[in-house]
Amino acid sequence: MDLKLTDKTIFITGASGGIGRALAEEFAQEGASLALTGHGKFDELQAWLAGQPWAGRAMALKADTTQPLEMDAALAQAVERFGRVDVCVANAGKWPQEDLRLDEIDEGRLRETIDVNLYGSIWTARAFMQALARSGPRPDGHGACLIFIGSTAGRFGERGHVDYALSKAALRGMVSTLKNEIVHTDPYARVNMVEPGWTVTHMAREALNQPGTIERVVRTMPLKQLARAKDIARAVVMLSSHVSARHVSGEVLTVAGGMEGRVQWNVDQVNADAIRERLRQD
Repeated sequence: MDLKLTDKTIFITGASGGIGRALAEEFAQEGASLALTGHGKFDELQAWLAGQPWAGRAMALKADTTQPLEMDAALAQAVERFGRVDVCVANAGKWPQEDLRLDEIDEGRLRETIDVNLYGSIWTARAFMQALARSGPRPDGHGACLIFIGSTAGRFGERGHVDYALSKAALRGMVSTLKNEIVHTDPYARVNMVEPGWTVTHMAREALNQPGTIERVVRTMPLKQLARAKDIARAVVMLSSHVSARHVSGEVLTVAGGMEGRVQWNVDQVNADAIRERLRQD
């Protein structure tokens, strides 16, 4: 299926991470132009982008999503380079490694997680909507698209990571609200969210390498496998296209192997080595 993204510009935050790079690769394969932001690993992002065959239709932008003025500037630079931004993916996020109950979490960690995951998404969305208001809708009627990257932690909770869970849960309220607001700027614009479960990324790899973790998390999934970053990216690409999702707005697409918050398998029914091997084969 031709998703008709070749004349579209995609703005992606957190592009230096695993899902961010997968997003860039999948959109690039569709022929889109890319504005990729990074912050802490911006030099790595630049080096990686320079080696891509599609680097000529992409740009790397250094921007801290927790700083609204930096996000405004990044969107402005993308518009200056490409003329407009059609799709915005608020992907940047933070998952603290240490398991801590709420009464054990210090104020610094709590505020930082919420600042990155929630406020970072807010400032990204606001900057995109302001840029859309300035450029106006596309004359061909292909509506703009705003997509958030959530988490099953925001739906089911996650013991030891209440800061992460609440920051992702709040995104559901944003989706439900912004879908009603964005159409006043672009009548065919859409807002959705992709909600990954456990996904093999650099951020999650340390936790997944702990003995017993894979068996524990996969017990809740009918599909006994872990998501790859490109599984999440492909769901985002599908939702971004007016061809495949023109009448989909205000929705949350969960990409988590059928997870529904309850145990499906006993530990002895989950083979972590087989799951790792399947990831290598894919």
